[in-house]
Amino acid sequence: MPPLSVKLSVVIVNYNVCYFLEQALLSVRRATERLGQPVEVFVVDNNSVDGSVAMVKARFPEVVLIENKDNPGFSKGNNQALRQATGEYQLLLNPDTVVEEDTFRACCEFMDAHPNAGGLGVKMLDGQGKFLPESKRGLPTPGVAFYKIFGLARLFPTSRRFGRYHLGFLDKDQPHEIDVLSGAFMLMRKATLDQVGLLDEDYFMYGEDIDLSYRITQGGWKNYYLPGTRIIHYKGESTKRTSVNYVFVFYRAMVIFAQKHFAPGRAGLFSLLINGAIWLRAGAAVAMRLLTQAAPILLDAGLIYGGMFFLKNYWENNHKYVRTDYPPEFMLVAVPAYLVVWLTSAYLSGAYDQPTKTARIVRGIFVGTVLISAISNFFDAYRFSKALIILGGVWAVVALVGRRLATHFLRYHDLRLSEKRQKNVAIVGSGAESLRVRHLLEQAGVQARIIGFITPAAEVAAAVPVAVEAPGEYAAGGGTATLAAPPLLSAGPADEALGEVRQLEDIIRIYALDELIFCGRDLSASQIISLMVSLPQQPPVAYKILPQDSEYIIGSSSKDSPGDYYTLDITLNLFRPEQVRNKRLLDIFTSLLLLLASPLLLGFQQHKGGFLRNCGRVLAGSCTWVGLRYAAAPQRLARAILSPADGVQARGPLTEATRRRLELLYAKDYEPGTDLRILLRRFRWLGTE
Repeated sequence: MPPLSVKLSVVIVNYNVCYFLEQALLSVRRATERLGQPVEVFVVDNNSVDGSVAMVKARFPEVVLIENKDNPGFSKGNNQALRQATGEYQLLLNPDTVVEEDTFRACCEFMDAHPNAGGLGVKMLDGQGKFLPESKRGLPTPGVAFYKIFGLARLFPTSRRFGRYHLGFLDKDQPHEIDVLSGAFMLMRKATLDQVGLLDEDYFMYGEDIDLSYRITQGGWKNYYLPGTRIIHYKGESTKRTSVNYVFVFYRAMVIFAQKHFAPGRAGLFSLLINGAIWLRAGAAVAMRLLTQAAPILLDAGLIYGGMFFLKNYWENNHKYVRTDYPPEFMLVAVPAYLVVWLTSAYLSGAYDQPTKTARIVRGIFVGTVLISAISNFFDAYRFSKALIILGGVWAVVALVGRRLATHFLRYHDLRLSEKRQKNVAIVGSGAESLRVRHLLEQAGVQARIIGFITPAAEVAAAVPVAVEAPGEYAAGGGTATLAAPPLLSAGPADEALGEVRQLEDIIRIYALDELIFCGRDLSASQIISLMVSLPQQPPVAYKILPQDSEYIIGSSSKDSPGDYYTLDITLNLFRPEQVRNKRLLDIFTSLLLLLASPLLLGFQQHKGGFLRNCGRVLAGSCTWVGLRYAAAPQRLARAILSPADGVQARGPLTEATRRRLELLYAKDYEPGTDLRILLRRFRWLGTE
């Protein structure tokens, strides 16, 4: 009997998102079972260092794994698999997605019923169940691009003129013929790809889906939007959408598209428009980021400055020995200088770290006040009043603590400033999975109060102590991470069933829940998505998912947020705010010292040009002298010039797994002295590119 032909080929390109990839593949496996026809799944890994490859080999042996030794980009990675794929339909799927169980069946049935369909997209939701407008898009002609770039599309999303980029005037709950498919879920007919070609590899990231969608329609096929099935797309995970880099890459991709498909004159105008918009958007992104980060400091500065103005007037009218006004330089020069010293000292003391500690503020302002008093003795023209410096220091403490108390009270309705408020968390799943979630959260040190669990079915009554089957073991990050079964926990609030899923809305309101964790073992993707969509948005509740037999709890608060996840990893000292600050200060001081001494040091360097460039890069913050080069980090870090593994004396070259393990130990026990030791040991190689 001849083998059955493959109905569907699924292609996923992965880069350092092991935790999302695992969840995506689990949902693909379930959707494949529901389809009931042969499916082949490809994962193209673009040189990830977070254990993605080991995880796929251990948990998903049915997957065809392509391991790249570099990162060739999204288009090239997809094309590698598409050239091997044999399915009648071929799906490009992002790793940060979750498909419903009926997604593959519904899509294939739609394509079977519409022989003119070359491509198909579905309704996409973010990590909180909100509709993503990029599920259906129009062609970015110069006019459409203009309206998007300058905000008219956002102001008038349902306008037929201004809202064409996301086709906001089309009902999101009805199928439509559209121009552009999203690369996050892009289902195409193999015959169509054979005719129009694969993804254009000139696009590294972004724009390739627009280009291919356009070529599909130019080839005489149609693209459709199908809302009858849904997927979760944790947008913002593979890239930071609000970053300056995103602005440049995204809009440059639009320029490539215009130059390729529009007439020369039209493309030239489009390119001019887009390039102008790139700098406008990039400038706005930088300004917004700086303003957001600086807002607390600027607010504190304004409060202290206002208080100093009041104190000056009060002091010169009531307590000054000779009742004359202070010169204008006091408020124009001296007080701003005081502010810089006070706030810098407070920052270095940890006044802006969370949770807020009053002692840090007092310590920082006290040190700043002593410095101001000492330094002012050297400037006769700006030596005004020691009393005002001391009073200003007292006011600075009152202002900084008071502002934080007021903000905390408005948000949490209490004055327990130093206590980090715990989230109220409930688990939607069985008693067994509830205990496993609780164990995960405890091991990860997550600040959360587990209220209880909500049973997924009426027949599940109350919680009983149960043994939890541990998932399989797999290599992660170069080591081996096994989730052992938790001990039987004593009965308590966290072990109690709060009710059933049908009562979820009332449970959220009664217990003031901040977060729900859905258990993938007990709930299907369709059930989870339906609950996300149906639950009211007020009060706001965050949603996270624990995939079946996984050790990651995954979630994202919005389409533009990076999302978060809880793991069994211990808290790494390297990422504590005070250590981040100490590391940055160490980088700045060492870079300045190395640059000043460079005439004497260049002769000892293996790469002289690289040495000077690296000093500049570290000073600018784009690089750090010592950091993680092989192990994946839970947050974006500056590129490391040296790895902790470089400082190890070994007879032979270290394996990549060993390097990752050494880096994780470095991150766990980080202290600035470690960086200094590695810098001294690898001093001649500071110019390494």
